Amino acid sequence: MTPKPSKSIAELRNQAVEFEKKLPSLQELKECVPKHCFERNPLTSFSYVLRDGAVIAALGLAAWQLPFENMPIWAALAWAAYAFWQGTALTGWWVIAHECGHGAFSPSQTLNDVVGFVLHTMLYVPYFSWQYSHAKHHSKTNHMLDGETHVPSTKKGFKAFKKVHDVIGDDAFAVLQVVLHLLLGWPMYLLFNTTGSRRLNKEFGNKRIPKGEVLDHFRPNSKLFPSSWRLRVFLSTAGIIFWTAFLGVVGSKIGFWRLTLLYFFPYLVTNGWLVLYTWLQHTEESIPHWGESEWTWIKGAALGTIDREYGIFDWFHHDIGSTHVCHHVFSKIPHYHAHEATRALKKRLGPLYNHCDEFWVQSMWRVAKTCHYVDGVAGKQFYEPASAFKAAKKN
Repeated sequence: MTPKPSKSIAELRNQAVEFEKKLPSLQELKECVPKHCFERNPLTSFSYVLRDGAVIAALGLAAWQLPFENMPIWAALAWAAYAFWQGTALTGWWVIAHECGHGAFSPSQTLNDVVGFVLHTMLYVPYFSWQYSHAKHHSKTNHMLDGETHVPSTKKGFKAFKKVHDVIGDDAFAVLQVVLHLLLGWPMYLLFNTTGSRRLNKEFGNKRIPKGEVLDHFRPNSKLFPSSWRLRVFLSTAGIIFWTAFLGVVGSKIGFWRLTLLYFFPYLVTNGWLVLYTWLQHTEESIPHWGESEWTWIKGAALGTIDREYGIFDWFHHDIGSTHVCHHVFSKIPHYHAHEATRALKKRLGPLYNHCDEFWVQSMWRVAKTCHYVDGVAGKQFYEPASAFKAAKKN
């Protein structure tokens, strides 16, 4: 199902509703994927760690030669280009660590966790903590109450943003959406679980999150996690503290401004990439979100996810954006088998397969302009633009 100018949003939404009735079972989908696609080879996986490492090292070595004080314009431009491409390359490691969390790196979960912990910690990701919340994102994709990351705001929750939109207008509000998502989205999610679940986990009775309760990814007693995860959350946070101390030592040796140029600016680019992918993978005017009575796992995985091509960045990022439907249905398939598995799923799903062939920058702008809130948390919900909020209030 591809958004096309020839079809209205209403037609696409009606089509999505009809497609829910035709969804094959998980077993039927598994049977259509070649068996070797489920094989995880640690040597192959490590080859991609080394490939990305070589790119990262080459870029770092080139940047080391650049002047970093009293910079001429050409040097400032070179540093800006370095930040973008190094952040892009580091996102490759981020994706591999993400695969480790799913168990897609190798058959050994111990090896997966060691590799994932090291790579994610170096990118300021609390590995085990995020492994838990990300697994919940997969188990409750596009669930209005229990979903994780980019859970839509309701009309009631959007009121404050609606006032901003009224003042600055459509285009400026879309720019604000892009900036807030790409620059602040990741730290806000880790620190405050912003756009995360509306309910506590089962250990706390699946109750709505109390007003003022902070669900972060760093405290072992955060109610984001069950008590059985406290040691893993502690280890994740300890890793972040150790990495911060290590960077402090490095900064004292080479200078903190130079460290910022070499590491922290690329780190911001990496954060922007990972938020962009998650945002665009589950956000479209024609992609439904479901309340408790309507949601099922297969709906969320197969119909709540959309593939897009990202050009050269697919190579850097191991096709995380162009094979994401497959990833949600079968998260243990490694990225180097994902295209073959996607072709098989596409053939089996037919028109039920969600794909957008629009240029990804254009998609980002369109989503930023049109996908702002949903009416409520029950039933089947679709994103609405801020302009519809104003029109609805007049009626």
